[in-house]
Amino acid sequence: MDLKMDVPALNAFLQGVFEQVADDFIVETVSPYRLTVRLTIGDKHLRPGGTISGPSMFALADVAAYLVTLAHIGPQALAVTTNCAIDFMRKPPAGVDLIGEARLLKLGKQLSVSDVMITSHGMVEPVARASLTYAIPPAPRGRG
Repeated sequence: MDLKMDVPALNAFLQGVFEQVADDFIVETVSPYRLTVRLTIGDKHLRPGGTISGPSMFALADVAAYLVTLAHIGPQALAVTTNCAIDFMRKPPAGVDLIGEARLLKLGKQLSVSDVMITSHGMVEPVARASLTYAIPPAPRGRG
């Protein structure tokens, strides 16, 4: 399958459309059906107990699934999450970036389904795993 967006285009899209969080995420790789994105961890991502918060890990999974979908359909800002299930498996250490590895499992006309494995940079074992479904906006109809 041909990609519609490469790494620079995906990073630029985040900066242009989601500037409020764009500095937290860096797309590192993209290839057919796969994408890797880094969450740069700062104090705002931490929770009591010396670990990274669940909402931060959810955000990484959500952004990774969104971007792997856009890499294949093009820059459609109105694609939205319709379902997410996430398993938190290990406590990631505070202050270490998280890596989300997204795998596009199905891409249809209306929905995309992805899995995202989240690891702490330098760890082999995953800290979380998520399954997400995105609704794809309908293609614009021509005038007639």
